[in-house]
Amino acid sequence: MRIAVIPARGGSKRIPRKNIKLFGGKPIIAWSIEAALKSDCFDRILVSTDDPEISEVAKEYGAEVPFLRPSELSNDYTATVPVIAHAVRWLNSQGQHVSEVCCIYATAPFVLAEDIQKGLNLLLDSGADYAISVTSYAFPIQRALRITESRRMEMFHPEHFDTRSQDLEEAWHDAGQFYWGNARAWLEQEPIFGPSAAPVPLPRHRVQDIDTPEDWVSAELMFKCINFNSKENS
Repeated sequence: MRIAVIPARGGSKRIPRKNIKLFGGKPIIAWSIEAALKSDCFDRILVSTDDPEISEVAKEYGAEVPFLRPSELSNDYTATVPVIAHAVRWLNSQGQHVSEVCCIYATAPFVLAEDIQKGLNLLLDSGADYAISVTSYAFPIQRALRITESRRMEMFHPEHFDTRSQDLEEAWHDAGQFYWGNARAWLEQEPIFGPSAAPVPLPRHRVQDIDTPEDWVSAELMFKCINFNSKENS
C-alpha cells in the first residue's frame, strides 16, 4: 500500500493555527490534500494531527484522520521522521502493509501533483531510500557573509572572494514540500538528507518555506503572481 502522510499539529506559535489558516481562499492544508488526491499516487491520504479542528478540516477536503497523534509526538521539538514512522506503524498494526510513503507538508500551497508523481517515479527507478523536493540557492553560498559581534562583516569562505560566481559549485536546499521514502527507511528513521536520498529539483519561484509571518506574506505575493500569470496566459 502506498500512502501520503501530512503532518499538521495544532500548536504552531509563530503563525497561530497555521495549518488551517486561510490561504488563497481555503485552509492552507487543503492545497496539500488536493495535490495528493490529484496525483493519483496513493491508496490512502492521511493527516497526522493532535488537533480535532484540523482533523475536521482535513476530512472536509478529502483526507483521512484515522487516529489523533499522541502528545509525545506533538511538541515543538518533534522531528518529521518519527511522525511518519508512527503513522506507518499504526497502519501496520491494523494489518495494512505499507510499501512507500510520501510526507507532504501542510503548508506547501505550491506543491503540484506532477511533482509528487515525479518523486514517486524517481524513488522507484533510482533505488534510493528517499526522493526529496529541493531547489537551488539564489546566491552562491560560498559568498555568504556573517555579522560579527563588533557589528562588522566577514565572509564565511574568504578564499572565494575573487572566485567568479559561475565557477562556484551550485548549492541546493530542502524545498519543504514533500519527501518520498520507502516504509523501511521511515521505520528505521534513516536520515532524510544523505547519500540514500535522490533529489527532485523544483524551480525557485514555486518554493517558499512558511515558518514566520513574513514567510506567509511572501507566499501570498508569490501566489498572486503565479495566478496572475496563469490568467494572462490562458
